[in-house]
Amino acid sequence: MIHYPVLGKTGEIIASAITNLDLHDIARATTTYDVQSYQVIIPLDDQRRIAQDICAHWTDGHGSRSNPDRKKSFERVHITPDLESAIHSITDTSGNSPQLIATTAQKIDSCLTFDNCRKMVNSEKTMLLLFGTAWGLSKELINQCDHVLEPIESHREYNHLSVRSAVSIILDRLLGNFHNKKT
Repeated sequence: MIHYPVLGKTGEIIASAITNLDLHDIARATTTYDVQSYQVIIPLDDQRRIAQDICAHWTDGHGSRSNPDRKKSFERVHITPDLESAIHSITDTSGNSPQLIATTAQKIDSCLTFDNCRKMVNSEKTMLLLFGTAWGLSKELINQCDHVLEPIESHREYNHLSVRSAVSIILDRLLGNFHNKKT
């Protein structure tokens, strides 16, 4: 989850704030789908401390004892100041530099389809899916990625999902068991 560089309401580059709901819901979704780690990228020291305090409550504090399932999901959360730190952490853990895959609600030419991305997952390639907060990832960051995943389309006029909803839908499309069931 990228908090910088993301877009503000008027298209300016901003750093967005941490939300408790995003941390909780995405940690639970990534654990449900057995994703190796949930990287939270935020350059602002005060926001990083807030996220670290929330995580510590669930991994080491009272929350870890009162809700062991939540502890398990928060153990996958890694708070980092920048994308390079997240890439380094993943490379150290996996032994491979991850392919960067941007997500966006905008249609972009030559998007990676969900089917082709699922094939990459099944080939056990190391990947880092980038989800933008606020109004999405900056164009400069998207341009640095190896691929841009096709957007979630509802075929409705309104298209502004919360990041936690988008993460859950995309994880299910890429890792959900229904793709492997025979009818």
